Amino acid sequence: MDSSKISLRPFKLSDADDFLSWAKDERVTHYLRWNKITFLEEALKYLQEVAIPHPWRRSICLNDRSIGYISVRPESGNDRHRARVGYAIGAEYWGKGIVTVALKMAMSSVFKEFAYLVRVEALVEEENKGSQRVLEKVGFTKEGLLRKYGFNKGEIRDMFVYSFLSTDKIM
Repeated sequence: MDSSKISLRPFKLSDADDFLSWAKDERVTHYLRWNKITFLEEALKYLQEVAIPHPWRRSICLNDRSIGYISVRPESGNDRHRARVGYAIGAEYWGKGIVTVALKMAMSSVFKEFAYLVRVEALVEEENKGSQRVLEKVGFTKEGLLRKYGFNKGEIRDMFVYSFLSTDKIM
């Protein structure tokens, strides 16, 4: 994949059709805390109420077309030194290295935009091997297994915790 065609940018309402094309796919939303979105009206509402006002949610774009997202949410108060990252991409783009490139781009800018951040964490379900590989390729450190930690789609699931520190090097 030509990485020069990959970019990150804030979502726009005009992304609704592209967003819907991957947000309606249960394979994409399986590990996400939100359920698939099936109608254009839902996509517009999600973009307007969730994605656009989010502190740092970016559309992963291929030739400026939305094919996924990366989200970094800084904690508040005494925990404001850390943030949590999440991401997803359309199934047709899996295994092409796009999320790896996009996450490297995100890590390069997040610590600059939020100068007080020291740590970015990712929680990954134990069976989500693809996401684990992405994090490891970027340079995240697998810290351990959190047993029965995350509630998603009606189940309490085991999750691995990964971290990337402001002093770590992007691979």
